[in-house]
Amino acid sequence: MLKVYNCIATAHDLWLVGLAAVICTLASFAAISLLRHARRSAGRMRPAWLAVSAISTGFGIWSTHFIAMLAFSPGIPSGYNIALTILSLAAAVLLTGAGLAMAMRPEWRAGPWLGGAVVGGGIATMHYLGMAAFQIAGVILWDSTLVAVSILLGTMIGATSLPSGLHASSQRWRIAGALLLTLAICSHHFTAMGAVAIIPDPTVTIPPAAIPAGWLAIGVAVSSFTIILLALGAAALDIHDQRRSVLEADRMRGLANAAIEGLLVCDGDTAVTANTSFAQLVGSSSDKLIGARLETYIPNAEARAKLLAAPNQPVEAELRHVDGSMIPVELILRPIDFGGQAHHVIAVRNLQARKKAEQHIRYLAHHDALTSLPNRGSFHARLDHEIATAKANGQKCAVLCFDLDRFKEINDLFGHAAGDKVLQTVASRVSALLDNTCMVARLGGDEFAVLMPELSNPAAAGRLADAILAALQPGANKSDSDNLTSCSIGIAICPDDADNREALLTHADTALYRAKTEGRSTYRFFEARMGAEVHDRRVLEHDLRQAVARCEFNLVYQPQEDIQTRRVVGFEALLRWTHKSRGSISPAVFIPIAEETGAILGIGEWVLREACQQAASWPQPLTIAVNVSAVQIYSENFVQLVHEVLLETGLTPDRLELEITETALVRDLNRALNTLRRIKALGVHIAMDDFGTGYSSLSNLRAFPFDKIKIDGSFIKSVNTNAQAATIVRAVLGLGRGLGLPVLAEGVETPAELAFLQSELCNEVQGYLVGRPAPIATFAMLTHADSALATGDDVRVLLAQSA
Repeated sequence: MLKVYNCIATAHDLWLVGLAAVICTLASFAAISLLRHARRSAGRMRPAWLAVSAISTGFGIWSTHFIAMLAFSPGIPSGYNIALTILSLAAAVLLTGAGLAMAMRPEWRAGPWLGGAVVGGGIATMHYLGMAAFQIAGVILWDSTLVAVSILLGTMIGATSLPSGLHASSQRWRIAGALLLTLAICSHHFTAMGAVAIIPDPTVTIPPAAIPAGWLAIGVAVSSFTIILLALGAAALDIHDQRRSVLEADRMRGLANAAIEGLLVCDGDTAVTANTSFAQLVGSSSDKLIGARLETYIPNAEARAKLLAAPNQPVEAELRHVDGSMIPVELILRPIDFGGQAHHVIAVRNLQARKKAEQHIRYLAHHDALTSLPNRGSFHARLDHEIATAKANGQKCAVLCFDLDRFKEINDLFGHAAGDKVLQTVASRVSALLDNTCMVARLGGDEFAVLMPELSNPAAAGRLADAILAALQPGANKSDSDNLTSCSIGIAICPDDADNREALLTHADTALYRAKTEGRSTYRFFEARMGAEVHDRRVLEHDLRQAVARCEFNLVYQPQEDIQTRRVVGFEALLRWTHKSRGSISPAVFIPIAEETGAILGIGEWVLREACQQAASWPQPLTIAVNVSAVQIYSENFVQLVHEVLLETGLTPDRLELEITETALVRDLNRALNTLRRIKALGVHIAMDDFGTGYSSLSNLRAFPFDKIKIDGSFIKSVNTNAQAATIVRAVLGLGRGLGLPVLAEGVETPAELAFLQSELCNEVQGYLVGRPAPIATFAMLTHADSALATGDDVRVLLAQSA
């Protein structure tokens, strides 16, 4: 009895056994390559390539079997049944084709496994049909255990070959699939051959119709040649596909790398490839990303689930950098066909810049850009909350409103950059005084507010106000601009003064105004009577701004005469306001308001233009004196305005006299000097008004180009009986003579005062004794006729007749 496994080494031609292995390997490689090509094909070409792959695989299985059978030389007559031989070939092709068709179904995940098992079953079917076709002069016995093992080996190894060969696009998976298919064929064949035992029997004859081994060799040769051709074709297709894949991959990689957004191609939750933008975003390289799990870079499971569940929908998540930091990103997933298989690509957009911009916008929405303090909106929201808390808990809170004294001067003298620095310094100093419960905010301009919640008693708010005043007080170690940062503070208490935000802030602002009117650099608590006063002030301010447009202003004129000749030489224009409902309002009331609010610029322009236009219409060349505010002196356009008014009205410059108080000069001596010199260059005269009061300084008389000195009326009153007043007036008159400046005495009301001034050689006088202020029409005989040479007595007669 012959055991095949005992005579594999002695009764087999090992060269033919090796050839069988080579043919099997070529067939397996061709089968996997053609199957992959068929899978990438579409339309009618897919079945065609499937058929070619089935034929290649079937012929490979069949050839491997019969080449191995040709290598077996039992030493007794043998042959092959032609019908069963052909049937075995057909079974190999058909069953292999069925298995490959199952493996090609893309929507069926188990298809490659079941298809591989069917191919393994086809190997077994072909083998045992081939063995059935084997005819020999003897009896063939089978070992049922080895038969079962051979079938199991072919089926199980075949089941793993197709999934491996069709996996992804890597070359190593393709080779692994081909080797597994080769192993399935060879392991089945030789295990099945080991199950065979032959008992020679001379009585058994070989039928004449049996195919001799020589003829079978020819058939196997043709089959092997076919397999070689198919393998070469598969290799050519594979090389072509590889080149095309490389070119396509290079093109796609170039396009992907050109994208600013990060791109990550995934098979399920495994990264297949990524562009350089994504690699740079996570701090790695594209090669290292291949095979990485999606959760490595997108750790949030909820975000991953949302991303996979909603293709083409943006999902915000955090991307993990290799250093462990998290980057805010926006993810969009789209399904794609990559390498002939379904994948998905994830576009990754870096949101760091946008998030930073959004954060900055949110910050600016609640904070002041210059000082970084909370803004008005934030303060209002916090104040509403603290008021509600105080009312609910029976507590109190305080609001301190403050602004900077003379802040406009800082901008005018040192520039807006210095003003901004002052505001930043104020914010820093006040913030340093507050604990975590308090809040300071910039409401706008130089206006600030402090909120004190859980106020124990009003004295605590007063102590904080004192601390703020001290922090902003001028000091020797501070710059010039910082030395102007004193402030005034108004305080209102909730719920004592008000129980809502609007009223509380209004009351604090009212108290602030009171602090300003009572000397600045101090604080005041709100009192109920302040409300009516502030309201009246606000209404007056509003009406004052409208007074020019409503034609409520008018000018009156007071004559000035030469004291020696007693002849009128000019007039001083004085402003009067007749309110539509309040009637006549004193200049002592509305002029300070106009200067504080800045309305004096428009009012002063109207006065200058009206006075010059009136004086230009007089036939007599009398002078016209116009008072000029400090605000006007420091206006950049004032000199140009004077020039334009002179040109428009036709008044000669030597007839215009601008009266300046020394108080207007102390803010910035150099700037005021420059302005007055430019006015002087126009030919306009300049008089120092109210000399002897305020900041009188002899150095000003030497530095500034004054043409006249006006002694304040407070020194002239009772000068004939008050020795001190007489001494001061004599000194000023002597000073004027020494400097060559004429002196005009204001407020002359009695003949005795006039006689004193005459005896002391005063140059000019002005006052009720000479003439009271009146409309210019009252003095028509002075301005339009020779009576301009009239004396003060004549003027008084004119006024009496007019009355």
